[in-house]
Amino acid sequence: MARPFINSGSIKRRDQILAVDLGSRTTKAIHLQRRGNGFLLSRFAVLDAPIYDSTLSPEMLAEHLRAVSDALGAKTRLLALSTNVNDTLVRHVEMPRLQVDEMRLVLKHNSRNYLQQDLSNYIFDCHFLPPSNTSNSADAGKAAGAVAKQKVLVAGARKQLVDDYLAGAKTAGLTAEFIAPGLIGPVNAFEMAFPEVFANEVVALVDVGFKSSSICILQQGELILSRIVNIGGDRLTTAVAEAISISYAEAEGIKVGMAGEVEAILESVLVPLATELRASLDFYEHQQDRPVAQVYMTGGSTRSEFIVQTLQNGLMTETKTWNPTAFLQLDLPPQQAAEIEQVSAQMAVAVGTAVAAL
Repeated sequence: MARPFINSGSIKRRDQILAVDLGSRTTKAIHLQRRGNGFLLSRFAVLDAPIYDSTLSPEMLAEHLRAVSDALGAKTRLLALSTNVNDTLVRHVEMPRLQVDEMRLVLKHNSRNYLQQDLSNYIFDCHFLPPSNTSNSADAGKAAGAVAKQKVLVAGARKQLVDDYLAGAKTAGLTAEFIAPGLIGPVNAFEMAFPEVFANEVVALVDVGFKSSSICILQQGELILSRIVNIGGDRLTTAVAEAISISYAEAEGIKVGMAGEVEAILESVLVPLATELRASLDFYEHQQDRPVAQVYMTGGSTRSEFIVQTLQNGLMTETKTWNPTAFLQLDLPPQQAAEIEQVSAQMAVAVGTAVAAL
């Protein structure tokens, strides 16, 4: 899918990578290696984020990345980072037929024309989209004499953020070979886990994060629509904690393990989330005149069957969870081998970032 903001461009193919998803509350990281035509997961880590409500400074990021690297116990210093979904812009744009480097310059100096925002302090990357099947010779004739254009998926992030990531990684003794939009991570992982569904069907991927949830609608292998909804697991946990006067940690456990006991509280947050996600499905189905066949969900909150079922009721579409690590070969320490199924729902961004980097 979308290319990274930073890619070392090394001709030599990487054979292993540390991939880190810097979440708002927890950092998810994996050490992934190439193994024949597949990939080997040798270690994973889930750590508390240093701070929840502001951007990490390069110094704090460096300290955190050192802790992540130590937890993974990996020998490689090559690092792939994903940006937070709220820190990244992902849009479909029509642009003149140019090389990617030229497109980046055009967007840097003319972002208002293409993105309706002044984003001169952003770094951009572009992914070419194939011509629509509905294109015909008549359309081509209308375009005769005009500047040829093509559909492009554009991703952008603040230059300062990317620079901070690079500086933090360097201070930690790591090399940030690859920095990519977090929104694209689940898409990349899903393509590997379900290649036939990815290539042939219309599906929606929903990732329920800490502060926000994302939805990506895929049509036969292309990302057609994406949206960020500012409702996530934090709001669910906070609602439970406040309603029955318990600690945040206790509410987190109840939310996932005993959700049925606080159904009404959870529904008060889940119904608005489902309504927002359903609006995205409606928009796509109206524009494309075809239904979304299934919704696939990831995120720590989706470990609760009640939460998934409640969202399915609101979405009015078959909804299921999926395992982003299912296609990986495993060579984990015994304790992690026993834990991987419990944390796999949180690993979609890290796994997708890693396979893209390799």
